[in-house]
Amino acid sequence: MYSFRPALPDWLTHPVRGLRGVAGPVPWGAVLRGALGVGPVLGAGVAAGRPAMGVMAGLGAMFAHVNDVPATRSTRVVRIGLPALAGALGLLAGAWLGGLGIGMWIALGLAVVGLVSGAVSAIGPVCSAAGVQLVVLAIVGAGMPLPISPPVRAALLLAGAGWVILWATLLPRLLPRRRHGAALPDDRYAVAAVYDALAALLAAVGTERGRTTARRRLTKAYDTAYEALYVHRLPGRRPSAGERLLRDRLAVAGALSEAALTLLWEGTRVPSRVARTPALLARSIRTGRPPGPLAAPAPSTPGGLAAHRAVLLAARVFDGEPAPAVGAVGPGWRERLRRLTGSAGREYAARVALCVGVGTVLARWLAEPHWYWLPATAAFLVKPDLGPLFSRAVCRALGTAVGVAAFAGLDAVAGPHGAWPVGVAAVCAALIPVSVRHFATQTAVLTPLLLALVQLGGDPGAGYARLVDTLLGCAVVLAAGALPGLGGPRAQVSVRLSLAVRATRDHLDRVLAAEAPYPVRLRLRREAYRALAEARRAVEVAGAEHPPFGRDLAAWAPVVTALEEIVDAATACGVRLDLGAAQPDPALADRLRAGLSDLAEAVAARRPPAPVPLPAAPAVAGCPTLADVTAGLRKARRLAAATAQAA
Repeated sequence: MYSFRPALPDWLTHPVRGLRGVAGPVPWGAVLRGALGVGPVLGAGVAAGRPAMGVMAGLGAMFAHVNDVPATRSTRVVRIGLPALAGALGLLAGAWLGGLGIGMWIALGLAVVGLVSGAVSAIGPVCSAAGVQLVVLAIVGAGMPLPISPPVRAALLLAGAGWVILWATLLPRLLPRRRHGAALPDDRYAVAAVYDALAALLAAVGTERGRTTARRRLTKAYDTAYEALYVHRLPGRRPSAGERLLRDRLAVAGALSEAALTLLWEGTRVPSRVARTPALLARSIRTGRPPGPLAAPAPSTPGGLAAHRAVLLAARVFDGEPAPAVGAVGPGWRERLRRLTGSAGREYAARVALCVGVGTVLARWLAEPHWYWLPATAAFLVKPDLGPLFSRAVCRALGTAVGVAAFAGLDAVAGPHGAWPVGVAAVCAALIPVSVRHFATQTAVLTPLLLALVQLGGDPGAGYARLVDTLLGCAVVLAAGALPGLGGPRAQVSVRLSLAVRATRDHLDRVLAAEAPYPVRLRLRREAYRALAEARRAVEVAGAEHPPFGRDLAAWAPVVTALEEIVDAATACGVRLDLGAAQPDPALADRLRAGLSDLAEAVAARRPPAPVPLPAAPAVAGCPTLADVTAGLRKARRLAAATAQAA
């Protein structure tokens, strides 16, 4: 007997599916930083008889803990500090708007701030956090009554964030280092993780299982390492001798990964002792000891010869010889400006402005004394990088209900007076690093913390009113999400996928250009894989959106897979050309470039690709790698055409 059990759609199961990621190692260092963050500054304000000052410093510390994601010490300063500066600016702007006495017109002013916030958020993850703090603290500055001047509020907010940065800098030096952990404690562990991922990729060569997972794990490890060593650095700060050494070793990892990808394309298994070579290099990075003898594959194929040379280069670099510089991988200033002013930035900015403006009008119309909670909820909820819209609305509502109920129970036992909210804030702040793994748990932890701050700021017993405001904010954001042309999931997918196609094209161009410097080719390959990872994440989130948005967007996932296969084959082609293979016909390179360029434009414009003549498979049979590039491009264009027509 066969039983038929209908499967629920992704947009309904996503809120629960995300709970699977809650389990895992506890980041005890971040938990300790949380315990030492909000509680002490809030308690100091209460003890000094200035609870309002403690509330503002505690608010800055709370936002800092939310942004204190696993990262290296050097990047954590920028990850926390830049959003804190944006929040201080938003607080000043909101206080100025609130002091104008313009009544309902304040919604227009906050909508303008939301417009700027949404555009800035399109640049990248750190700018997204900065944009959210900008608009949320502008709303708080305009609506939260505190007997403190606006400049002092902004200074206290920055002081709270600075307190968290101080502990984030000091604690890793005071605590004993763990051998393994959920967070990357410093730059060395980020680079070592790249070599661990390389070992897993070499172990997957010649097998059908785990290849895709291993390659994507390597991409994620590379993104983290390049971010640690090149991105989010303090302006004017020169790299130390240790950082230059790590950059050399990361460059060597680039040569090893290019060889590993070529071996992956060739499909011939490597001996286990060879697959362990990157793990020995990772151990050397972590411990500071020499890696010992390194095994290399036999140079019987282009991939084997490239791996052999890469292992020899690694032995020299780990012995102190400098490696060729690769440089930063990631969007430059021109790309950031295009994201700011492009269609995705404009559409998302319009959505944030609409949600904040409508939320403010609704809250003011309801004549609530603390109206800021409703538009602030909408500003938080509209962030697309928190997951699918319906999922984050459900998680926000459930998490707020749990948090309000927990705080109301404590309030009923302890009473509205006393310093017990300081303890609640300290405990919740310590739980933030664990709660950020799921939006519902994060909301359930942040809600009592915020209610504790509000109560100490002079608004006791406001929990259930905040729950109603949250539900109204969810309704506003869901309604805005149903409107076309406001930075919806389709726009996110088209922008990310178009950037990935262009990065794939640029990498292929450099591979086929005989005069292309090797470091430039290596950097462009990393940029292609990074862009493809961002596109895949956008497709996965969009595929779990509620109807009608998520109905067809998941179909773009095979297009991303086809593009990954193109980059794999192009990498193998570059290795073969380096080893003396004949240069391809320039006309073939022009056709491949035209096919990728048209595909990028078609994805960006959300239309099927135009007819572009591509060479038949026998025409490139003399170069198997280019035959695979051509086949992958045909597949990607065919899938894109079918998906665009279905939409």
